[in-house]
Amino acid sequence: MSLFIYNSLGRTKEKFEPLNPGIVTMYVCGPTVYGHAHLGHAKSYVSFDVVVRWLRHSGYRVKYVQNITDVGHLTDDADEGEDKISKQARLEKTDPMEISQFYTRSFYEDMDHLEVQRPNIAPNAAGHIPEQIDLIEELIKTGHAYEVHGNVYFSVESFPGYGKLSGRTDQDAVQSGARVEVRSEKRHMSDFALWKKAEEGHLMKWNSPWSIGYPGWHLECSAMSMKYLGETIDIHGGGMENKFPHHDCEIAQSESVTGKPYVRFWMHNNMVTVNGIKMGKSLKNSVNLKEIFKDIDPLVIRFFILQSHYRSQLDYSETAIKASATGLEKLRETQRRLREQNPGSGTFDSAPFMQRFRDAMDDDFNTPIAVAVLFDFSKSVNAALDRVESISATSRQEAEAFLDNAGRKILGIVPEESQSGSSDGELSGKRLNGVMELLLELRAEARKNKDFALSDKLRDRLLETGIEIKDTKEGASWAVKS
Repeated sequence: MSLFIYNSLGRTKEKFEPLNPGIVTMYVCGPTVYGHAHLGHAKSYVSFDVVVRWLRHSGYRVKYVQNITDVGHLTDDADEGEDKISKQARLEKTDPMEISQFYTRSFYEDMDHLEVQRPNIAPNAAGHIPEQIDLIEELIKTGHAYEVHGNVYFSVESFPGYGKLSGRTDQDAVQSGARVEVRSEKRHMSDFALWKKAEEGHLMKWNSPWSIGYPGWHLECSAMSMKYLGETIDIHGGGMENKFPHHDCEIAQSESVTGKPYVRFWMHNNMVTVNGIKMGKSLKNSVNLKEIFKDIDPLVIRFFILQSHYRSQLDYSETAIKASATGLEKLRETQRRLREQNPGSGTFDSAPFMQRFRDAMDDDFNTPIAVAVLFDFSKSVNAALDRVESISATSRQEAEAFLDNAGRKILGIVPEESQSGSSDGELSGKRLNGVMELLLELRAEARKNKDFALSDKLRDRLLETGIEIKDTKEGASWAVKS
């Protein structure tokens, strides 16, 4: 069976073949780093981590780029409001660079706990201002962008295909724009900013041919994906909420410059709900990963995520997490039995399970079916182990190999053999969070008692071990320095 991927652009499953045989170019929109990662981040990056793992397992060389947004993402996600990084810097009374670096380290720490493999390249927007300026200059030169009073806008009327990904019509864009204050200098209400002139007091700004200012949010992904992956890339991933306007804008500005298709396969993961309600900071039900990891094994969270298809909504609840913990323990118990039980004379055929697993993953990365195959395998192999004759050494090795490949290397939910027994001396994510919670409580008590010498000593000693403490209005937080 060939690999089929649901292409958001065509709204159907299509047979996947890379543009260049044997090599897959893949770009996924990364986080805007102004706060700690939440469950929505986990769903997105665990989902695309499995995509990358399966492509590599299938024999492809994958060049995977995932950006870090550290400038230009405004608070209303359009062309108005304050830069999210700058706003957080004001709240924490520091500078934007410290904010972006601290929360970038925090993000990767959480992803490491979830066994999310690092991308090949992780470019940040602030480090690619020259490339973004070059792209704007080319868009102005070709008549797709225009400058007014130091601001530069993309003209959507110059690109007839605008909105082809989301299905939003030009009139939809007009109505959307009417809900926010629209600059009268725009030629069309749905035109979007490529460069904005910095207002007085703006913290993040650079020189450009048009003004001292900063790039628009949509520009960075086009500039960085084309720099590292070429003018046409195989796969572009991101959240479903990014179809409009972010990805529609990416398509418009990229294809206007190159005249070529920007992305061959668009993949979008669905949202997270909490007890049936959409998760969001405004609803105060956002689930912070560091808080989750205090009580729950990160691999249980990963397993919970993969029991839902990446294009389906994921509903977080205490009941669902408990069920995931129980289910994952059953797979780990099977792994232990295969490793520890003495071989017998019986046979067990793992091949049908291997084929079913491959079929599931080749069907648009259907992890819920793939997980179900693992449970069927676990039930069958345990029954074989329970028989008087048990299973032979050869059958056991084949079964262990299947569980290791499917459960660990591809889905990333079954630990390596060295990790599944006694501790090797390193703290697990859950234990580390517990230790840090205690140390932060002790430090908070010291500060309350005005014992600043002890407070500073705890902070400095932790920094020596690679753990950075940050004090904010909401309390202290921590991250492992990379």
